[in-house]
Amino acid sequence: MAKNAYIKLVPASAKQQVTIDEVKELFYYYKDITSKTGNQVDWQFGNAAFPYEVKEKEEGKGKWFYLHSDHEKYFAILIGVDTEAIRDENGEEREQHYIQVTLPEQSTYGDKGKANEFCKFLAKKTQGELHLFNERVMYYYPRK
Repeated sequence: MAKNAYIKLVPASAKQQVTIDEVKELFYYYKDITSKTGNQVDWQFGNAAFPYEVKEKEEGKGKWFYLHSDHEKYFAILIGVDTEAIRDENGEEREQHYIQVTLPEQSTYGDKGKANEFCKFLAKKTQGELHLFNERVMYYYPRK
């Protein structure tokens, strides 16, 4: 069965909504900074740090994409954006945006580790509320 993690953009988050193109840009930025780490230590760290390529299907345009790896220890990670209707503490209903990270059934333990790293990166950049694959919650937004 597939497993999901969510980065929810709560009212205290830096952004209240995010597009799939912005998530892709964050992915490319993440790959860039991990490869720079490799340059500093004189090792080709970029391919080992995050060995995925962005793949997109026509039916997912604007909603989701997946990261595919040809490396033997990795398979794929699916990433999408959507909204949900939630009730706040005042009882008012509002729309909340979130980023969903899914590990398909064929995913490996390596995929889960890399997905956790990338989820934490996304949550930090958006100052969101991260609901991990193991259902624990991490808060990356300023709390009162």
